[in-house]
Amino acid sequence: MIREIATPSPALPTGPRLPSVNAATANKGTAAATKTAREFEAVFVGQMTQMMMETATPDGEFSGGHGEEMFRGVLAEKLGTAISQRGGIGLAPMVLNQIIKLQGGQA
Repeated sequence: MIREIATPSPALPTGPRLPSVNAATANKGTAAATKTAREFEAVFVGQMTQMMMETATPDGEFSGGHGEEMFRGVLAEKLGTAISQRGGIGLAPMVLNQIIKLQGGQA
């Protein structure tokens, strides 16, 4: 009786393995995307606030003079950040949905 000896099939070439995605990694990615969406909204609101401030003409006793002109951009940036942190204008959730879609997830 002749017995056949099973020869192992050649192993398929393997490349570097990606780490498995677990809940902590997914939550970390979602947290980063949420932070990015909020930052985008803060910049957008800050730019809108700055344009609004440029159209307002301060006069009289409430004019801050040259110092106000110098720091108007900083004030607009801080206002944008504060508005975004307190709920914003509804832009961050839409941006977050688009980020998730671009990353291949479902919104």
